[in-house]
Amino acid sequence: MNSPLVLGSLPYALGVVMFGLGLSLTWADFRRVGQYPKAAVVALVCQVVVLPGVCFGVVWGLGVPGELAVGLVLVAASPGGPTANLFSHLFGGNVALNITLTAVNSVLIVVTLPIWVNLAVGFFLPGGGSLGLQVDKLQQVFLMVLGPVAVGMVVRGVGPRVAAGLKVPVRVLSVVVLVAVIFAVLYGERGNLAGYFVLVGGAALVFNVVSLLVGYGVPRLTGVDHAAATAAGFEIGIHNTALAITVALSPGLLDSAEIAIPGAVYGVIMFFTAAVFGWVITRGQSSASSLSARWAKR
Repeated sequence: MNSPLVLGSLPYALGVVMFGLGLSLTWADFRRVGQYPKAAVVALVCQVVVLPGVCFGVVWGLGVPGELAVGLVLVAASPGGPTANLFSHLFGGNVALNITLTAVNSVLIVVTLPIWVNLAVGFFLPGGGSLGLQVDKLQQVFLMVLGPVAVGMVVRGVGPRVAAGLKVPVRVLSVVVLVAVIFAVLYGERGNLAGYFVLVGGAALVFNVVSLLVGYGVPRLTGVDHAAATAAGFEIGIHNTALAITVALSPGLLDSAEIAIPGAVYGVIMFFTAAVFGWVITRGQSSASSLSARWAKR
């Protein structure tokens, strides 16, 4: 996939997504970790450490080849984003916790994402040479991820009314941009698309379902309430695939269409699995509440 138009527009597309995130953030969102210490720590450990490791196991166990395996690990190492916040809102999650997790992890991934990608390149592409994210490329990742977020936060701080007016249109535009980026990648690789789905589609689906279940289940097992666990589930299961695709395709970074494919495939799958997941946990919570109410009447 070497379309100059697509490659040239990717940083701006990601900028729209991250700027929209910045419009929803304040410094209080970073400090809010102290309000939800258990939920935040458990979710961040799952998101930054556990799930990328699980992804290694999934792609190795299912025999996903080379660059496609690296691409799915790249997705696993990417943070959540506005789409996770939207699903959390729709299904009764603690959206404030979502925003806090997204804010903190968007800073952490400047360090953690290159580590996981380089581990994946070394493991799945032992002859990959300079394909990984080297130290001199971290500045580009930093600017791509945190630059637009900082601008959005400044706009909110200086003109809160302007930020409030922009929030919904930019959020809608972010979803449109994400869909457009996914479509561009899939269209650009349409000749090999069926083969790619066979090679990585099953692994992407398995990893997505595991991410949602771990993101919700582990916090619940540690005593985190349903709303916070719901937020964690969506935050961990719905990744910022626009970021993963941009890092994969950017000539200054990984410059590989094949590494971008898992991000596009995951981006398609996650909308459907997240909707089913939200419906299941909502029904489960309703059933549990009804059962508790019946026992209380006895």
